[in-house]
Amino acid sequence: MSLLSKNDLRRIFDKLDKNGDGLLSLDELNWLLGIIGVQFSLHELESLVGKPCLGFDDFMFFYDSISNRNTKVETEDDGDEVIVDGDDGESELAEAFRVFDLNGDGFISCEELQSVLARLGLWDERSGKDCSNMICFYDSNMDGVIDFDEFKNMMFHTIS
Repeated sequence: MSLLSKNDLRRIFDKLDKNGDGLLSLDELNWLLGIIGVQFSLHELESLVGKPCLGFDDFMFFYDSISNRNTKVETEDDGDEVIVDGDDGESELAEAFRVFDLNGDGFISCEELQSVLARLGLWDERSGKDCSNMICFYDSNMDGVIDFDEFKNMMFHTIS
């Protein structure tokens, strides 16, 4: 139920791995977390991660653990397992929305989306057109920006 694909995570990992050694130091990881609004001291982060640096598989596991921290698996009557979010994901989605809403006006513009994706290493000239297309696709009221309800629809459509 990851919001980012493995390829997205690989590009982020490679962008953060400044020295190209195939490992992310806690400083590099903490820098990324700071950008997306998650604050840890290096000591807290080290106790959370349990090691001084992360390989790509460790990075994927860390991402999955923090992106699914409020979810649990329940078994339905027919034996199928389903992922249940304790608060319907509303608070996590609001937190994610605020990461993209750089000016705090309650909307995500194409420029804001592009800026955040660029900071994560997920934007280039080709994908710039994708930002406009994504905004247009999910902009149900056709005002040129994504509001929180449209963002929720986009995220639920993406992870389904």
